[in-house]
Amino acid sequence: MSANYYKILGVPQSASQDEIKNAYRKLAHQYHPDKKTGDEAKFKEINEAYQVLSDKDKRAQYDRFGRVFQGASGAGAYEGVWPDFRDFDFSRFSGMEFDFEDILDDFFGRPNFQKRNFKRGADIQVDIEINLEDTLKTFKKTIKIKKFVNCSRCNGSGAEPGTNIKECFACRGTGRVQQIKQTFFGSITRTTICPDCKGEGKIPEKPCNVCKGLGRIMGQEEIEIIIPAGVDTNQIFNLRGKGQAGPKNSQPGDLIIRILVKPHKIFKRKGDNLYLEKNISLTQAALGDEIELPILDEKNIVLKIPAGIQSGELLKISGKGIPHFAGFGRGNLYIKIIVQTPKRLNKKQKELLEKLKKEGL
Repeated sequence: MSANYYKILGVPQSASQDEIKNAYRKLAHQYHPDKKTGDEAKFKEINEAYQVLSDKDKRAQYDRFGRVFQGASGAGAYEGVWPDFRDFDFSRFSGMEFDFEDILDDFFGRPNFQKRNFKRGADIQVDIEINLEDTLKTFKKTIKIKKFVNCSRCNGSGAEPGTNIKECFACRGTGRVQQIKQTFFGSITRTTICPDCKGEGKIPEKPCNVCKGLGRIMGQEEIEIIIPAGVDTNQIFNLRGKGQAGPKNSQPGDLIIRILVKPHKIFKRKGDNLYLEKNISLTQAALGDEIELPILDEKNIVLKIPAGIQSGELLKISGKGIPHFAGFGRGNLYIKIIVQTPKRLNKKQKELLEKLKKEGL
């Protein structure tokens, strides 16, 4: 055994993972090249020891075979190893010019999903205002949207018609290229998305003259939308694939429709029920009456006011509300009765009311 990793970290072979971690932190701080007490060779040696002993499988192989086990030296020594740096004080390295997170991502093989180039057209959200009357039945509405659409000249391929799409020379069709970085750990090979083909692995021999190789251009599209009966404010409909066109025939985004129902001058909606206030006179309330009442989707109907009704009482007309969304039937119409007290009376009216007062009314 050419090197004793336990001896390098100053821990016994029976040391726990916490003991190994604590020893590494202490030594890494002591021998870091930026410190007065720093020693670059010693620092690399400490890191090499920690990468092996901090991994359960690597440590078991090391204990059995020593440093000569596969992947124990050189750049491959750390393949698939991800030591726990979450509690490490990275502020001690603040003076160094490198992206430590990038080094960890590349060096230890941790996937950095945030940096991947997921190709997809963007979603579009459109607000559509409708009247309360529109909610009573299903109807169609056509809207025009300015957005990215597939290029008609190249049919979205990005290649000039009559020319071929060839394998990317830079990445040999893989969509990825390797970059070498120099860090205090040594040389690191990093796999990134190919900048020439943007990860596609193919590029046109000659880019389309219209879309310049993007496969899409800014245009306008008419889209017919079906708005079902019973829809309510802030209800969302998702039209898959009707958003922005993706580059080079990639997946398009979605069109997200949000419904906004305008307030009505007379009716108020609560769920699928409608509410209406109706003013009546004292005599109508006392004696009862028949009055005309507006309905949202019909001509006026006749409403019977029962004698002796009190102000604030609700009368119900079944089935005259909003249709139940994705169901059968309709809500109800509720009429709130408001008994109006006259503010001004003529002489005859006063005399009549005085007589009623004497009768106990």
